Amino acid sequence: MAFKPNYNHQRRERERVKEQKKLDKQQRREEAAAERKLAREGTEEESAEQPDETEEAEG
Repeated sequence: MAFKPNYNHQRRERERVKEQKKLDKQQRREEAAAERKLAREGTEEESAEQPDETEEAEG
């Protein structure tokens, strides 16, 4: 004879999986944001350095 279904356990398991999926998605978003931030800071530094070089060449 099969066991009686344990609905509370099944619900907790679904909630656990849902929470883990939510945390994984949040982590991926934070990593992507950090990469974008680094890329943006890198381009700002490069663009800030370039005008200094051109001003020296003109002057």
